[in-house]
Amino acid sequence: MALLALAHDLMDDMIEVATVDHGLRPEAAEECALVERVCRARGITCSILTVHVAEGNVQDRARAARYAALGEWAAERKLAAIATAHHADDQAETLLMRLNRGSGLAGLAGIRSYTIMEGCPVPIIRPLLGFRKAELRQIVANLDLPFVEDPSNRDASFDRVRIRRELERADWIDPLALAQSAAHLEEADNTLQSIADQLWDSKASLGDGRITVPVTNWQDTSARLLTRAIEALGSSVTHGDIIGFLKTFSKRGNIAGVLIEQMEDVYVCTPEPPRRSG
Repeated sequence: MALLALAHDLMDDMIEVATVDHGLRPEAAEECALVERVCRARGITCSILTVHVAEGNVQDRARAARYAALGEWAAERKLAAIATAHHADDQAETLLMRLNRGSGLAGLAGIRSYTIMEGCPVPIIRPLLGFRKAELRQIVANLDLPFVEDPSNRDASFDRVRIRRELERADWIDPLALAQSAAHLEEADNTLQSIADQLWDSKASLGDGRITVPVTNWQDTSARLLTRAIEALGSSVTHGDIIGFLKTFSKRGNIAGVLIEQMEDVYVCTPEPPRRSG
């Protein structure tokens, strides 16, 4: 609601709103209707998107379904970007969760201020990462806007909720400072990705089912180049998996259906040959 009000104040008739019903709670339909009523009162076009959440990790599958639906909606409406209301407290929680999991630089960059997501054809922007949740609540209160608290925010079975509770107890931790650290890490990650992209453009060689990329002195850069090569061959792998692969790599190895061989100063990447039976 705070994002809606701020965007409307800054951009007036240049915005549209979409709210997503994941079909996971019976109250969701009325919550979406609430958003629609607020938009109608302000003269803002609002769409209610209904999605189906596949079985598995509910939060991850709901997130994927939500962004896919939002991306399709935004592309159809010819909108330039999708803005979400992630704030500094969300960022602090994300950073601590990923530190606790031993994430690499890309993960520690946290919630990106700008990103292109797989399955979503429109850029995602997060303009509120410099705001505390309490500040946004105050904006909503000052404007007398209705809002709904997601009950999953109180479900301690989720890692994020447990970390949120610990942050609330540790009043000496400044979420804005953590969010700023995540922003610095995002900038560092973007810089390293830019270096890898330049190497790819100047040194990668793409043939029919065969891609070569340079061996570098920096494991992170080599991992980024190999990740891109594997994707170009039609497979997929995480940056973290490639980092782990390189730690034990010795001239030849398979990952994600791709054979990687080191020949002098290049990695040669080809589809993994079929296994012989018997």
